[in-house]
Amino acid sequence: MVFLLTEMSWNVLISPDQLSAKGLLLRKFIIVRLLEDVTNRKASKEHGYYIAVNELKEISEGKVRELTGDVLFPVTFTCITLKPMKGEILVGSVDKILKHGMFLKSGPIENIFLSEKTMNDYKYIGGENPMFMKDHSKLEKDTIVRFRVMGFRWMEGDRQFQLLATLAGDFLGPL
Repeated sequence: MVFLLTEMSWNVLISPDQLSAKGLLLRKFIIVRLLEDVTNRKASKEHGYYIAVNELKEISEGKVRELTGDVLFPVTFTCITLKPMKGEILVGSVDKILKHGMFLKSGPIENIFLSEKTMNDYKYIGGENPMFMKDHSKLEKDTIVRFRVMGFRWMEGDRQFQLLATLAGDFLGPL
């Protein structure tokens, strides 16, 4: 996975009851709210998944919202992000098996589809515990798999990426 260090600017909203004359307490509330916002936003199309806030660079002067009394602080910080790239090799675990393929999970990426057509001669075996088999190798739920990313797309409604994977290539498959 490709980890990136990205400089970002966001607006952090602090309610009036969290404001204090003590600057350190205000700084604490701004940092806590920033961390909550990063967690809630989860990911973006241009940056990928937000992993961790690395450094708080600047907190600009706050602007009071007249209707609510909330204070809006422009904040600049660096954040470690993870963005999938076409062609990269990832490791994930089998989450769900269907007749036409399976879904994998890898880190924060929860929607990776591995089609039966891209599995290099693996055949579907149904039943109570469905799996894909090839010779003595099997892919079943919770199996750890090395795969290549064939493509991806951003799903704005879910705020996550969908990936299409393949096992075609050297050293790909169950570990």
